[in-house]
Amino acid sequence: MFILLIILLLLIFIAAVASIKVVQTGYVYVIERLGQFYKVLEPGWHFVIPFVDYVRAKVSTKQQILDIEPQNVITKDNVKISVDNVIFYKVMSAKDAIYNIENYRSGIVYSTITNMRNIIGDMTLDEVLSGRDKINAELLKVIDQLTDAYGIKILSVEIKDITPPDEIRQAMEKQMKAERDKRATILQAEGEKQSAIAVAEGQKQAKILQAEAEKEANIRKAEGLRQSQILEAEGKAKAIEAIAEAQAKAIELVNKAILESGTNETVIALKQIEALQEMAKNPANKLIIPDKLVGTLGSITAVADLIKNQ
Repeated sequence: MFILLIILLLLIFIAAVASIKVVQTGYVYVIERLGQFYKVLEPGWHFVIPFVDYVRAKVSTKQQILDIEPQNVITKDNVKISVDNVIFYKVMSAKDAIYNIENYRSGIVYSTITNMRNIIGDMTLDEVLSGRDKINAELLKVIDQLTDAYGIKILSVEIKDITPPDEIRQAMEKQMKAERDKRATILQAEGEKQSAIAVAEGQKQAKILQAEAEKEANIRKAEGLRQSQILEAEGKAKAIEAIAEAQAKAIELVNKAILESGTNETVIALKQIEALQEMAKNPANKLIIPDKLVGTLGSITAVADLIKNQ
């Protein structure tokens, strides 16, 4: 009796343990009850009926990576190439992923291979090599529509590598080398052209600067000559003005002497000599002797005696 009690307690303990299901973060459990879908257990603690509820599948809800083996594909221009893809996807509905398709991973792989061959088959080799983004976008669109029926979200489709045949690769390498040589030649010619343009531009600027310097020098020279002529003309004008003033003063003195002394020729001669003396005091003045004064110069001795007597 005691043994039966122990066995019963042991069975109750096993049933209690079996009724507790712990779902880890990043996973969900698909539960069947008596062979039919019952519910999906989210992360956390759950109680189920032992021997009645059954865990059909443990499905990861994290982003997953599916690496597809390299596939041989024929392009539109009949070139056989090898294409290697990688798929990023996430399970959005665990129920659909388990019950709508036998193996959703295989479904993603075969969908990718089939549609990749269709897309690349309509493209030439050059278009394939230069159009990876276009191929990825078209594959993503088509595969995401197909996998939507079994609860899979395709996040990204990436082409890892495209491998053409050896002879095509060698030809491409030669073409690339020729293209690089061509670009190098063009760049060298462009550099020489730019250098020649720079030299010519420098020479042009030098000539312009030289011409401007000569022009400036000629302008300054002409300005200096003009200033010199102006100063010379001003000096001559001042000299003439001084002469005129001296002559006017001399005439004024003579006239004054005539008025004071009458018409005495001796007095007139004396006054003329005094006027000449006043004019001669200024070094810039030039003496202009009238003809009448020259006629009276012969009597300068008498005039001098007269001055002594006075």
